[in-house]
Amino acid sequence: MGGVTTAAKEPKQDRSRATRQRLLAAAVACLAEHGWAGSTVSVVAERAGVSRGAAQHHFPTREDLFTAAVEYVAEERSQALRALPGQDRAAVVAALVGLYTGPLFRAALHLWVAASDEEQLRPRVTELEARVGRETHRIAVELLGADESRPGVRETVQGLLDMARGLGLANLLTDDTARRERVVAQWAALLDEALG
Repeated sequence: MGGVTTAAKEPKQDRSRATRQRLLAAAVACLAEHGWAGSTVSVVAERAGVSRGAAQHHFPTREDLFTAAVEYVAEERSQALRALPGQDRAAVVAALVGLYTGPLFRAALHLWVAASDEEQLRPRVTELEARVGRETHRIAVELLGADESRPGVRETVQGLLDMARGLGLANLLTDDTARRERVVAQWAALLDEALG
């Protein structure tokens, strides 16, 4: 009889996991499209096709939902980055820049702006951003084959990530593709020189 109980739980767990993932994806999309003010739990629940009660079962507060959403998508992007071959520096630079030009960056930016005004959100977003930043830096070092024991290498990698974020900001207002491609090519050449 125990097998029946386990079998009955698995589909419910799968449904719960699927609902959670739909909510997280909907939350990122809402933040990216509507910003913090236009992204409520009700709006996200409707977009995900679930009731507000179901959304609040998974995420008791609005802050829980949106910080979890940005973290979830950041983890997905980290996995995609880890799968890149690390030999081609131009491809690595382009992929790192790509992190800052999509809906995740737009959603994260709205969350950062909201955190600057919302006391209850600020510590959560600050901690999340620090964790995501450390992980992105670590992955960049691995993919670039950078030896951080050499003077200036850590700062060079951090400069790349800061530049990528700046390109992402420029891309929010206008399509910056042509200029971005030239900057990416130049940074890849600079990294080859700086990192050996």
